[in-house]
Amino acid sequence: MKKGIALILAMLMLLLAVTGCGAQQTEETPAEQPAEEVQEPQGPQDVLILFTSDVHCGVGQNFGYVGLKAIKDAAEASGKHVLLVDDGDSIQGEPLGTMTRGETNIKLMNAVGYDVAIPGNHEFDYGMDRFLELAEMAEFPYISCNFNKDGQLVFDPYIIKEAGEMKIAFVGVTTPQTLTSSTPRYFQDENGNYVYGFMQDDSGEALYDAVQKAVDDARAAGAQYVIAMCHLGNEEECRPWTYDDVISHTSGIDVLLDGHSHDYDKVTMKNKDGEDVIRQACGTKLAAIGYVTISAEDGALDTGLYKYANDVSAAELFGLENSMTAEVENATGELNAKLAEVVAHTDFELYINDPVAVDDNGKPIRIVRRSETNLGDLCADAYIDQSGADIAFVNGGGIRVNIKAGDITMNDILKVHPFGNMLTVIEVTGQQVLDALEWGSRAVPGESGGFLQVAGLTYEIHTYIDSPCTADEHGLFTGIQGERRVKNVMVGGEPLDPNKVYTLASHDYMLLNHGDGYTMFDGCKVLQESVKLDNQVLIDYITGTLNGVIPADYAEPYGQGRIVAVESAG
Repeated sequence: MKKGIALILAMLMLLLAVTGCGAQQTEETPAEQPAEEVQEPQGPQDVLILFTSDVHCGVGQNFGYVGLKAIKDAAEASGKHVLLVDDGDSIQGEPLGTMTRGETNIKLMNAVGYDVAIPGNHEFDYGMDRFLELAEMAEFPYISCNFNKDGQLVFDPYIIKEAGEMKIAFVGVTTPQTLTSSTPRYFQDENGNYVYGFMQDDSGEALYDAVQKAVDDARAAGAQYVIAMCHLGNEEECRPWTYDDVISHTSGIDVLLDGHSHDYDKVTMKNKDGEDVIRQACGTKLAAIGYVTISAEDGALDTGLYKYANDVSAAELFGLENSMTAEVENATGELNAKLAEVVAHTDFELYINDPVAVDDNGKPIRIVRRSETNLGDLCADAYIDQSGADIAFVNGGGIRVNIKAGDITMNDILKVHPFGNMLTVIEVTGQQVLDALEWGSRAVPGESGGFLQVAGLTYEIHTYIDSPCTADEHGLFTGIQGERRVKNVMVGGEPLDPNKVYTLASHDYMLLNHGDGYTMFDGCKVLQESVKLDNQVLIDYITGTLNGVIPADYAEPYGQGRIVAVESAG
């Protein structure tokens, strides 16, 4: 036993000390001394709060949970009082989460020994009922001072942990942006009324008041230190609910641990009383483990990061083994079993390739990037179904494999959308829709990854007209010069109105990040941002809405007539 602990500690020291291998300890902290076994503390203990955020199911990546457990064990063996907390978005982001609807991730968090967690916006991606089930499975409490149902808090707003003679309060704060960055209907009743909320208002005052009350109550209950565990971020679209909005409008917080924006920033700024507050974030996918130190000698606080920058995980690179090794391996085995499960059935193949034609080399011709297919229709319909938008676009380059006739496994669906793009909904004008359709069809009859499979509308591509689209030197759309080749666009059976506002569902890659050169959506109002993974959108549509049976509506390989190529003016 002693030999095993010593090996773990020795490897950990190497991990944290050898920057040439990609592991870095940022901010100066006392070096841990290897010990063969945990010794009972002989006096007041220094406190080390380890924190993670935005793990997004990256349980075996970077440090992974094996590396996290090694850090935790080493610190405890050196005599520190260790607490481990998570700032949200842990249970979603990889097939491991999707396949088990978050359960495996909760089990791993239980095993590694988390003390407290908060819900991020993606904790709700499997539905409200499911998240509340997962919270019951957790062997640690979830806290949030602003997540409420009909005005009543769902969880305790704070929790006080005793570390020796210290009383440390943790206050949970979940971004109000959750209402648009997860699926809105998960927060509504059967009549479409919002019953769940996050103290959201345009001024931010409701959130600030909720945070202040939790801080004041924690102080009144005897807390000597208040650590705000937040999922707020630093992005402008999150205002007025960013970390600096909260710090500048409250008092009494000593340290704010943050997530949501996947950054690593450490910032010291003034609260509303002019007192310094440290804000620290720790990135995503366990590429860094954040820490807060509290000195037993003088009560001084500081924060920093253990960073990891290798493609190979710490567990593999350093041969780390501890109690989490088997847990992570078992989770991987369970994932493989889940991927092989039959979840649906189709009596006909769903195509990205032409079912008949082949090229000069006898290989299938990929038509999903130049014309409508039944799989393209299915994928676009999934976006409409899961978002409630008027129109949906899916780029043909993001639809990667056929689904063969017969039983459909979860892995079959995951392979259709392998890139991890996220469902997003924006408001667009009819003119922007026209420009997007024109840009998507510019290469027809040749192929383009940006060719649009659609739902909610139909259109014609008059291929005898040269594309009128212009682009910059980077291949981004700049405008239209000449006669348009896209004509007779119909939305819901009515001619598209260039001046009307429609809701458009697609993914963040295209709508927000200029993917495939789509720039015409710049400045559009974002209604739902990065709600769920594209493959989960398809899974939920097939296994949920369609009850696991692909209907005959999708039987025609070339689709339902949503996109018609017109080859001559006559």
